Amino acid sequence: MELRNCPECGKVFVYVTRNLCPECAAKEEELFRKVKDYLYEVPGATMEEIYEKTGVPPKKILEFLREGRLILKKENVNLILHCEMCGQPILTGRLCDKCSREMKRKFGVEKVPIHPKEDMKGKIHLSRYQDDGKLR
Repeated sequence: MELRNCPECGKVFVYVTRNLCPECAAKEEELFRKVKDYLYEVPGATMEEIYEKTGVPPKKILEFLREGRLILKKENVNLILHCEMCGQPILTGRLCDKCSREMKRKFGVEKVPIHPKEDMKGKIHLSRYQDDGKLR
């Protein structure tokens, strides 16, 4: 069990998956839903329009886009993100597909093809034995 301070309100909380306390996470989720619903209704909305109609600050809207929680439609030309490496327009996240592939290639994080499981019948599972050959 790991305790952390919420970066939004400063409360101590038990960290599970998100870096926010449950109350701030719920508030952020509500902001996200407002933006998502508004963009669904008005896909061509500008950042200023979204802010005026939902009350969600532009900084938070961009955060949702960069995190990949919101994905722009191609027709939504009023909200444009740019790849942090090459400057190409993107619809979500921080990198375009080309730069993302390049980063994965550079750092050796290419997806490894999944092979069907080998038939394990008649094979011994060594993890069940200790060094002395006795079962654990």
